[in-house]
Amino acid sequence: MTVDVQATRDVVDIITGGWRAQALYTAVKLGLPDHIEAGRATDAELAKASGANEQGIHRLMRLLVAMGIFEGSESTGYRGTQVSAALLEGPQSLSDMCLLYGEEFYSAWGHAHHAISTESSGFEVAYGRPFYEYLGQDAATARRFQLTMNAASMFFQQVPEVFDFSGKKVVDVGGGGGHLLATILGATPDAEGTLFDLAHMIPKAREHLSASVGLDRVELVEGDMFQGVPAGGDVYLLCRVLAGHDDDAVVGVFERCRRAMADDSARLLILDRFVQDENSTVLPALWDLHLLMTTGGQHRSVERITRLLNRAGLEIAGTSELPMETTALIAAPRTA
Repeated sequence: MTVDVQATRDVVDIITGGWRAQALYTAVKLGLPDHIEAGRATDAELAKASGANEQGIHRLMRLLVAMGIFEGSESTGYRGTQVSAALLEGPQSLSDMCLLYGEEFYSAWGHAHHAISTESSGFEVAYGRPFYEYLGQDAATARRFQLTMNAASMFFQQVPEVFDFSGKKVVDVGGGGGHLLATILGATPDAEGTLFDLAHMIPKAREHLSASVGLDRVELVEGDMFQGVPAGGDVYLLCRVLAGHDDDAVVGVFERCRRAMADDSARLLILDRFVQDENSTVLPALWDLHLLMTTGGQHRSVERITRLLNRAGLEIAGTSELPMETTALIAAPRTA
């Protein structure tokens, strides 16, 4: 049997992917991107600033330079790159994502065999409780999760480009920290908004909306989308809030949005990743499995979401592609 060198290399690259992820996680945990940005350019300086062993830092930096996270060397001095710049502390930093994925989510993926064999959450095996229950009991992880969601929302800026919110009353259902609603209102001066979410999310949303667009254009409403949603909206938003729930629960949310709409000209805008079984790209398929590992949930296909919308008296009126393989589905009330 002839050894296929390229196939062997491909397998090695795949199975060592977790090592690379942990190396990046460790760099962020030690604060290396910020230390290098501050001018600490040698192993000794980085070790002193981070509290790590100097030789350990040397070996880690050798790999991180090879991976393109940093440039330079011990002899010439380490320098940042565009990749490391994305990890610097700040509002849009990916550092919290690296920490969450390197700790809690890494542990969940350690139970991938169990999760796939039983189609149940790997996180629950690792931590003894469901993911969202864990967040409710661990404020630090909950904060990191919210910051991760915010940092992964680079498609928000394009949402006002794919739908006309002018003069509309926008209801963001499960609006989280208010970043999407703030983006829409910031781009549409004559629109008004309602952020609707569970009680523990409202203070953070109020803080962000107050600082970004002002509370004179926003109403904040506490509630559960599985019980009801605010009435009278022209546009209802569901952004990445459906994947952890079963089909009947999702249909129920669609039905509540349909009943709450101001009139038949209102629309439901669903922003999410959708899977496809034929010619799938890696990212949606990977994120679908990630949902299984963390919440036991799943991403759906556009065809499946369409069937659920139809059950709720809605139909697809348009679609638009957004960055990071996210899709905007625009649903309208069925008139026939």
